[in-house]
Amino acid sequence: MPKPVVVIVIDGLTPSMFEAADTPAIRFLAEHGEYRRAASVFPSLTPVCLASISTGSYPDVHQIPHLVWWHRGEQRIIEYGSSFGAIRAAGLARSLRDTIIDLNAKHLSRDAETIHEALESAGLTTAAINVTTYRGTHRHLPTIPGVPAVNGPKRFFFYSLYESDRTGAPMAIRNRALGSIDAYAASVGRWLVTRDGFDALVYYLPDYDYASHTHGPDSAHEALARSDAAISELMDAAGGQDAFLERYAVVLCSDHGQSLVENVARLDAGDDLVTASNRAAMVYTNTPRAVAEKLDDQPVAGIVVFEEDGRVVARRDGDEDEALLDEVPDGRARVAAALRNPNAGEVIVSAAPGWEFLDLAGRHHLGGGSHGSLELADSEVPMLTVGLGAPPASITGVKGVVARHFGVSVRRAA
Repeated sequence: MPKPVVVIVIDGLTPSMFEAADTPAIRFLAEHGEYRRAASVFPSLTPVCLASISTGSYPDVHQIPHLVWWHRGEQRIIEYGSSFGAIRAAGLARSLRDTIIDLNAKHLSRDAETIHEALESAGLTTAAINVTTYRGTHRHLPTIPGVPAVNGPKRFFFYSLYESDRTGAPMAIRNRALGSIDAYAASVGRWLVTRDGFDALVYYLPDYDYASHTHGPDSAHEALARSDAAISELMDAAGGQDAFLERYAVVLCSDHGQSLVENVARLDAGDDLVTASNRAAMVYTNTPRAVAEKLDDQPVAGIVVFEEDGRVVARRDGDEDEALLDEVPDGRARVAAALRNPNAGEVIVSAAPGWEFLDLAGRHHLGGGSHGSLELADSEVPMLTVGLGAPPASITGVKGVVARHFGVSVRRAA
C-alpha cells in the first residue's frame, strides 16, 4: 500500500519567502524533496485557486470565477470574503452561506471531481482541515444548531463549525492575527496523525496570507514561523521529522503569490456591472470591446482580456496583442480558461503592477500585500514534493500527483 499523503497549502506564500525560509519544518522538507516554482490560475484569488488544487482543473471546468462575482441565474452578487465590509455590503447572512456551504453545494461544477471524491470512490479515506473546497460524499452536521449540513470527506474539520470527530482542538476563530486558525489546524492534524486517520490529508494553513495582506508579501516572517510550527506538530505527532517522512509523502505549495500594494482605485466601467477585489476585476457587459477600450486610460488596469469572434483579445495601455500573455506565467492557458468560465464577466482585468482594486465596501490593502492578477508576483507559487516524483508545473497538477501515487484514475470533465 502506498504511503499516505499530506498536502500542505500555505495560503499566499511566495517562492522567495519559501526559498529563504530558515524555519525547521519547511527546511527539512525542502532538503528531502524536489522543488520548482509553479503557476497559479487566473484570477489568482483563493477561492479560485483552492478549487483548482482540489479538482485539478482550471476555472472553466470548476466554474468558481473570482472572490466576488455576479450570479446570472439568481441575479445577485456572490461575495466570498474580500473583506468584512464587502461581506456586509453583499448581505452578511447570504455571503456566509455562499462561502461556507453553497460554494461547494451549488457553485462548484458537478463536472469537476474533487480529490476527496476521486480517492474515496477508490475506497481510500481522505481528510480536510479548513480548506474551502471540500466537497465529498459524507454528510456532516454542524456544531451550531440551525446551520445546514454539508457533504465533505470522511474526516472533515472546518473552522470549528464542522467536525467529523471530537479532537479537543481549541476554537479556530479566536485571534487570527496571532495564528489561531493555523493553531486549530495543528491540533486537529496532530489528532489525525496519532490515529493514522487518513490516506490523504489536505492541510490548509491560511494565517500567513492574512498577515501578508497587512505586512507585505515578503515581510510576514512571524506568521510563517507559526505556519511552520503547525507543520512541526504533524512531525512531532509522527515521532519526529525522519519518522514523519517514513510514514508520509508530502506536497507543500501555496495557492497564489502576492504583490506590494502602492496605489488603489475603483475600476470605472460606466453603466456596466463591475465585480472587483484585490488585484483582479470582472466586467459584465454586452459590449466587451468598448469596455476594454474605455479602460485604456485607467492606471489601475493592467492587462485587459475578452473574447471576440472566438479568439482571446489582450490589451494594455491601448496596445492590443495576444503576445502580452506570453509575458506572464502560463498566460494564454490561464486567460482562456478564465474567460470560458460561464460565471465570469465578459471582460477580465488584471491590475497593473503596484495597484489594487477597491472592493464592494471600498476596502483595500494599501501598504500591504495583495494578489489576483496575471503578473509574476501574484501568479508564481512554491511547489515541493517529497516521495511523489517531480512537482507539477501548476497548482492544477496537485490532484493528479496524489491520485497517481495511489493508482487512482481521475474523472475528466467533458
